[in-house]
Amino acid sequence: MNNILVAKEVSKQFGSHIALNKVSLEIPKNSIYGLLGPNGAGKTTLIRIINQIIYPDQGSIYFDGKPLQAQHIAKIGYLPEERGLYKSMKVGEQALYLAQLKGLSKSDAKIRLKYWFDRLEIGDWWNKKIQELSKGMAQKIQFIVTVLHEPKLLIFDEPFSGFDPINANLIKDEILQLRDKGTTIIFSTHRMESVEELCEYIALVHQSEKILDGKLSDIKKAYKNNIYKVGLGVQSANGLLEDLKDKFEILSSEYLDGGSQLNFTVQLPSDDTGPFLSHLSGKANVNNFMETIPSANDIFIRTVQSK
Repeated sequence: MNNILVAKEVSKQFGSHIALNKVSLEIPKNSIYGLLGPNGAGKTTLIRIINQIIYPDQGSIYFDGKPLQAQHIAKIGYLPEERGLYKSMKVGEQALYLAQLKGLSKSDAKIRLKYWFDRLEIGDWWNKKIQELSKGMAQKIQFIVTVLHEPKLLIFDEPFSGFDPINANLIKDEILQLRDKGTTIIFSTHRMESVEELCEYIALVHQSEKILDGKLSDIKKAYKNNIYKVGLGVQSANGLLEDLKDKFEILSSEYLDGGSQLNFTVQLPSDDTGPFLSHLSGKANVNNFMETIPSANDIFIRTVQSK
């Protein structure tokens, strides 16, 4: 079984509002899977169904090849966007309590908590109250209690919220190490730069329906539109740009270095670049030629706006 989680035509309705409409997903094992979509698309509803907080009206969820059942919760870790720590409790006391709720003995929890507190360099926070911590500091505690029981599947909903860039990178590295050790991660965020850095697979949910999914690299290839950035070394302009505009679709252009460098962006009719490069070779020196691959953010915007 290559998938840790499979959703088959999952639907959920709240009164007259359809939150999910026959959504199907396959989450490969040992991957980081981006669950993307605008606010209100249905992402949180799907995450709550996976965590058995609510139940689907139709459809099925399978965990590691078996129908999702109550005992599977022990193998899932969930970091919600809205945090849920008790502000008046001490950090260590609360972490121990939450660890035991996840099935760890007190002695095992202490060993694992010491490992994580040392790893994230927060050992001196043990006797502080949550209300004494900044949002980012509290987020570290929430991260630790989410991963402490070493679940097979982790679900992170906006995990970098509240973090400064240094601590965001720290948590990012920890997420990658968890993946490398065998954990599968569902990653829900609006930060497309994080999707680029972390996610191997994505699904895009919009207006309660899945409208795109697959391996991110394959999706990028499918969405590329034969746009290239070109840099030419020219001794004299001599109508070169006008010639190019006459024969090709030039999207933008500029001369640099006193007119000796022409940089431009061109959209070709196909991915066969041979005729274009042959045309250039007799007119100027090609200093750089690079295809523009759409970013996850470009794909997100294009796909949502087309619906």
